[in-house]
Amino acid sequence: MHRTIFDTPVVNTVLRALSVSFLKLTGWQVQGSLPADCHKSVFIAAPHTSNWDLPYTLMVAFALRLNIYWMGKNQLFKPPFRAVMMWLGGIPVQRDSANNLVAASVEAIEAADGPLQLVVPPEGTRSKVRYWKTGFYYIAVGAKVPIVMAYMDYEKKISGLGPVFHPSGDIDADMVAIKAFYAQFKGRNASQFSAE
Repeated sequence: MHRTIFDTPVVNTVLRALSVSFLKLTGWQVQGSLPADCHKSVFIAAPHTSNWDLPYTLMVAFALRLNIYWMGKNQLFKPPFRAVMMWLGGIPVQRDSANNLVAASVEAIEAADGPLQLVVPPEGTRSKVRYWKTGFYYIAVGAKVPIVMAYMDYEKKISGLGPVFHPSGDIDADMVAIKAFYAQFKGRNASQFSAE
């Protein structure tokens, strides 16, 4: 995987201190920690309802000392922003065409020398959707890594890492359990999120 802000010396330390201070000053609480057996994992990023989710996710990642990569729509990576978005941990995704994103993500996780947490929003968009995409699930199954249920609740001003989920292979039952955990959280635009 490409070099990011999370593995850039000095910058990482400075931004971690700024992130922790900003979150504390604005009343946010960061909860949880990354279990030792999850240094390679897939994070569910939900609810995802606002452009503000990215900066808050980056700050929480710094606070928790994570090494995240996140998926974003290809339009975010157009010049002159591509290099910056990649440095922030971004991976461009072409949402309007079928591609082998799951297989490429599995390969990247398997090939990574060190820690790698791949953040995937199951809604696939900030807009309200009826069904969650299941790419995060198949990436975790393919790479044989756990799913960490990361969350952000704007109403309660809490964000962090919830339980670790190990896919059973029964995607229907697993999705019911995963969505049940997320039903309690409110995104910045709460009406756009449904964990049903």
